[in-house]
Amino acid sequence: MTTLDTRALNRATLARQLLLDRATTPVLDAVAHLCGLQAQEPQEPFTGLWSRLHAFSPAALNDLLTGRSVVRTHLMRRTVHLLTADDTLAWRARHDTMLRQRVLGTYRRELDGIDLDELAAAARAVLADDEPRSMAEIARVLADRWPAPGPRALGEMVMAALVPVVQLPPRGLWRVKSGVRHTPLSRWLGREIDPPAPQRTDPVGETLVRRYLAAFGPAASADLRAWSGLTGLPAAVAAVREELVTFRDERGRELLDLPDAPRPDPDTPAPVRFLPAFDNAILGYHDRSRIIDDAHRGLSVAGARVVLVDGRVAATWTVATDTVVVTPLRGFTRAEHTAVTEEGQSLASFLSDNDSDRVQITTSSP
Repeated sequence: MTTLDTRALNRATLARQLLLDRATTPVLDAVAHLCGLQAQEPQEPFTGLWSRLHAFSPAALNDLLTGRSVVRTHLMRRTVHLLTADDTLAWRARHDTMLRQRVLGTYRRELDGIDLDELAAAARAVLADDEPRSMAEIARVLADRWPAPGPRALGEMVMAALVPVVQLPPRGLWRVKSGVRHTPLSRWLGREIDPPAPQRTDPVGETLVRRYLAAFGPAASADLRAWSGLTGLPAAVAAVREELVTFRDERGRELLDLPDAPRPDPDTPAPVRFLPAFDNAILGYHDRSRIIDDAHRGLSVAGARVVLVDGRVAATWTVATDTVVVTPLRGFTRAEHTAVTEEGQSLASFLSDNDSDRVQITTSSP
């Protein structure tokens, strides 16, 4: 079995994640290819798409959100993702159990003894009047009947797990600050969620395996689980295994992949890329060593925005007074310093609507 070293996996990841070359793919197709973008910070997907797409316009994503072709909702790992409407409808039922379990993992004591199906029915009845509501608003209504858990536990269980809802625009629109208002997913899209598959079948799981590998492979089963949050995928992997090719990584793990997916030469040059907070190019794996050093792994869950240099996390970045401020995690060569500066100038122009192209590279972190 062929062994793929870390650099080979890095270049494959960059290619699948549209980070090796900016794609001319339409925005909707890019969101679908990426299996969604993590989006609890509402402005971050714009940077994620800018780094991946040629001539990306924020207005294109705005139009998809207001036109109901993409939605913001809780799905993979119980985190807010920006997904296509079609994928959300197809995948939501398959995630129901995981979403419940993850909320219970946080609020099991508060929700002990509550019939969750009864709670879900009551929440749907409240939302049936077409009035968008915040999590706090619906929790206050339900607390009249279930006062013991407290509004936070009730609200998170209902909005993140029991009732499929979307976060309505203007939340998530370019350069707009807005609170979170929810409405039922099926009502917003005018289509019902796909029903669960018959017992002992998992067509959605099989689709998720293929789609994940197209966007993240080659990858191990543990990586698939880390990305999706789903624990019940071994049968789906087994069902599609004959379609796949296998490799080993340097740690000896078995890696699965689609036979015709891109696996570039490890020596392929990788351009500087600025990634937003919580980007799935990093979070979409259990073993993230293909793109970030173990010593810096904590950055990926702390919401740090990072800079890829030669395909790996080499700096963090923030914005202050229309200036992109880069803090290296290691020393840059002269060529790297130039490349980071040039890409940072382009990012500053994008984020400021062409009012500024200022970049500041600080002293390397210890």
